[in-house]
Order: sequence, then C-alpha cells, then structure tokens
Amino acid sequence: MNEPVNELAPGTPTEYERTWGMLAHLSALVGVIVPLVGCIVGPMVVWLARRDQSAFVAEHAREALNFNITVVIASVVCGLLVMVFIGFILGVALFIAWLVLTLIAAIRASEGETYRYPFSLRLVK
Repeated sequence: MNEPVNELAPGTPTEYERTWGMLAHLSALVGVIVPLVGCIVGPMVVWLARRDQSAFVAEHAREALNFNITVVIASVVCGLLVMVFIGFILGVALFIAWLVLTLIAAIRASEGETYRYPFSLRLVK
C-alpha cells in the first residue's frame, strides 16, 4: 500500500500515521474479548508491522505495548490478591484506569501528539 506524502510541516505526522498510531492504542481493546493476552497482541502486531515505516507509529505502538504488558502484570497481581478481597477492588480500579488511559492515548495519537502512559514499565525498547 502506498503511504501518502506528508505535505505538512516536517516532523508533523500524516493522517495515515496518526490513524495507525491511534489503532496501536485501540487495538489493546481486544483484551476485553480475550483477557490478559488480547491487550498485548494488538499493539504488538501494529509495532511489528509498522515500526520500520514510521517513527511516529513505532513510538505509539511501543508505548501501547509497554503499557499493556504492565497492565497484564498488574492484573496477575490483582488476581493473587483476590484471596484477601483487595484484589477485586484493585482489579476494578485497574480496568477503569486501563480503559481511560487507552482512550486518552488514542485521542492524542489521532491529534498527532506523542503520549506517554503515566504508569508503565519500559520493557520494549
């Protein structure tokens, strides 16, 4: 597929790049259908497929991937803490934070801005 030419100021992401950046974040919503691994698969596929074609898309996909790996680790911890009931409360809070931060990141990507999740392990470089 031919990528559109950037007629904007240098360094400004094209509409095509902004769309893929947004999809990198929104692809994590597969985790609602396939718990735990689903939220990692979407961003990983976008990162692997588009990282060599656009620095903007690579940055957003990597950020989404790192955040969702962090969320999976936190989900496992919440699952272990269910035995003392606090895990249920933390799990609900984690789900709400995951959903809100994912949507904020997708909006920022669609506007052509960079976004860093506030709570994320930087595992994928």
